[in-house]
Amino acid sequence: MKFTETHEWIDIEDGIGTVGVTDYAQKELGDIVYVELPKVGSEVKKGQEAVVLESTKAAADVYSPVSGKIVEVNAALNNASELVNTSPEKGGWLFKLVLEDLEEFDSLLDKQTYQAKLP
Repeated sequence: MKFTETHEWIDIEDGIGTVGVTDYAQKELGDIVYVELPKVGSEVKKGQEAVVLESTKAAADVYSPVSGKIVEVNAALNNASELVNTSPEKGGWLFKLVLEDLEEFDSLLDKQTYQAKLP
């Protein structure tokens, strides 16, 4: 699992990246009440807005940590957006994509480096 400075995570398995927000991000946002997911089949570039999370505090953009084609979204979030809060790095994942360039993944932060950057 790798991380971005904007508090997204990505885990790769068989060339498919699963993306979500970190535990730190969900705590900062507060209770998530709505998730606007991307369309399956759409292309995203590294750093591009891919998801909007709306919480009781504010709306926040979630950026794709890598470039690729979205192959699946977590449809469970349509009826259970609170999964982002209760299981941000497991059941509250946001989308899956086929990576365009594995080097983008390699350039992301490891867990220790990410945690060292937290306030």
